[in-house]
Amino acid sequence: MRITSVISRVVDFPLSAPFHPAWARGRNQPNLLMVLVEVQTDEGISGFSAAHAGLEAAVAIDRFVKPYLVGQDPTRIERLASIWRDAEILGPPVYCVEICLWDLLGRLAGMPVARLWGGFADRVKAYCSTAELRRPEERVEDVQRFLDEGFRAVKLRFHHPDPRDDLKVVEAVRAAVGDRIAIMVDANQAGVEPGLGGHEVWGFRRALEVARELERLGVVWLEEPLPRYDYDGLARLRDRLERLWIAGGEDNHGLHELRLLIDRGCYDVLQPDALLSEGISALRTVAALADTAGLRFAPHTWGNGIGLLANLHLAASVPNCPYLEFPHDPPSGWTAAARDQMLAEPLRIDAEGYVRVPERPGFGFVLDEEAIARHTVATLS
Repeated sequence: MRITSVISRVVDFPLSAPFHPAWARGRNQPNLLMVLVEVQTDEGISGFSAAHAGLEAAVAIDRFVKPYLVGQDPTRIERLASIWRDAEILGPPVYCVEICLWDLLGRLAGMPVARLWGGFADRVKAYCSTAELRRPEERVEDVQRFLDEGFRAVKLRFHHPDPRDDLKVVEAVRAAVGDRIAIMVDANQAGVEPGLGGHEVWGFRRALEVARELERLGVVWLEEPLPRYDYDGLARLRDRLERLWIAGGEDNHGLHELRLLIDRGCYDVLQPDALLSEGISALRTVAALADTAGLRFAPHTWGNGIGLLANLHLAASVPNCPYLEFPHDPPSGWTAAARDQMLAEPLRIDAEGYVRVPERPGFGFVLDEEAIARHTVATLS
């Protein structure tokens, strides 16, 4: 079997309502932009993936990945991994391409990828990952609705200029629902979107003050409380806490950076993303290194249902994953239905708040070809 082509389709799905993510400096995000990647073979079997990006990723794949993949055996994944690792020197990260090859291999084997990797679990507990800043009374209503939907964990965003305003949201939620739901908090301090103003940088003292308040409120983890390269600050912060976990890693790229986070004692929970951070099989190595250090591994996943499915298989294949991120924040435009517009079968949680790994071969992608065709704005093939 040989690879005959790599096709990248830029797909621009509209959102049905306004969406103002906390990390985006007041910007309204009107769409879900992604690149659908397909690796075709001479035996008529294809593997799929998606980039959480736009035309820039499609161009990078076409220029820096496709010429080296065509003609290769797609099952020799480890041999090919240097292609997407080296490509990042010249463009945006394109680690997502490796997902195509594992999807293809799973289809060949007739097995889910998570089962190929040992199948530690058949399902992973989801946390409802919110995105917007809302008033305390609004978030209380949201969380009560999430509980009714079956969620047993929720992540809230911090990004007010004064963190005391953020803390009021957690206090209100905790007072309203007690211990019926686990609470995580994301400060989004590790990386900042381009722009001027609109972002209050946390220093160590502020991060410690917030962390201690969250610890008092019984929060599970505080995510990205400091810049991603502040290794000393992250380690100091973690050492000052007793019960609150410090989480992060989605903005770090490559095995070398992710191992450094472990070696320097920066986090209790490592959160790399198979679309952004490294090849998906290498992230299983990161999970193993984290496990030997007594750390948890909970992949970041944001942007589209294809990425969520890939990270679900990754999460289910390792023994130290306590939660799976499940982006969903109604009544904004960013809901589970919007996230999964490219799928014919959207992901759902079960009655106990878990996401089950599909039994279909590969990553279990069932694409909504009609919706994809309708919203495709560019194709590189």
